[in-house]
This record gives sequence, structure tokens and C-alpha cells, in this order.
Amino acid sequence: MVHSLELLLDDASDQEIRAQWRLLAEAGLPNQGSIRSGTNRPHVTLLAAQHIATSADGALTPVSTRLPVHMTIGAPIVFTHGSRMTLARLVVPSTELLSIHAQTVRSTVGHLGDAPAPMPHSTPGRWTPHVTVARRLDPGQLTHALATIDTRSTIEGAFVAIRHWDGDATTETILAGRDC
Repeated sequence: MVHSLELLLDDASDQEIRAQWRLLAEAGLPNQGSIRSGTNRPHVTLLAAQHIATSADGALTPVSTRLPVHMTIGAPIVFTHGSRMTLARLVVPSTELLSIHAQTVRSTVGHLGDAPAPMPHSTPGRWTPHVTVARRLDPGQLTHALATIDTRSTIEGAFVAIRHWDGDATTETILAGRDC
């Protein structure tokens, strides 16, 4: 299973994304709220790898103490995977956010175990910051999802913590920011 380091949203922004998940559920559409009950939450993945050792948590203290930082969730974005699509909301890649991402990758490189490289989509220059709304949509479901949720307005908020998700053990460790 994959391990990841994720930026967590402030409570108000988290609730706005969860409201979009609920609207999709009420419309009978796939949504992120219906997976891994109790563990999935709105987030932006900073780094994904086959393994991230717990020793990475200490190495990330300088990154987590930079939080909270302002963020803007904006337009919808679609990623394709064969015939299925993922609907997400793009996070504006501010200078601060790109710096946090790069620092996270640099700080974590020595903590990835036997697979010493992060997943290519989470490396600087290839990373697209986003919050996933729904996965495994077919074209009809994508059209319905876009008509169901309001993607025209932005969500202004903050990233407040980093979550280290261990997909093997299905556990999380929260690395709190300054205000947590």
C-alpha cells in the first residue's frame, strides 16, 4: 500500500469539501466521502511513496512549523486514468506552497526505505496540488458531478497540519502546525 504526506485543511475548508462529497453522495455519484470510512479526509498530497519511515516525521518538523499557510482552492481539474476520471479542485500553487512541497521532498528523501524515490507525480516540477472530490468516474458521471457541485466559487482557507498516512497499517500521524 502507498504511504503519503498530506497537507490538511482548516476546519471550515474541510467542511466545505465534505459538503461537496455529500452532494455527490446524495446524487448517487462516487465521492471521496464514501471511501475508507473514518480515515479519509480532504487533503493535498505532498509526497507519495511505497514506504515512508516514521523517522520522516521528525525530519518534517521544520516544514510543519511553517504552518498554517494561506491556501486557495479554485477551479475543477480532471485527471484521466484509462476510461475513468478523477475530479478534483485545483489548489493555487502559491510560492509558499511550492516551497513547502520542495522542502518536504528534500526532507523526506532519506526516509523512503528500499524504494528511495517518491512517486513521480509527487516530485517537484510534476506535482499538481489538488483536493480530490471523486474518483473512478465515467464520462456521464463526470458531467453529472460537475453539474452537482458548485466549482465556480473559490475556497479561501489555510493548511494547518501535515498528515503522515501509512497505507499498510492504515494509521495516521498528525504533525501539527504552529496554531494546532
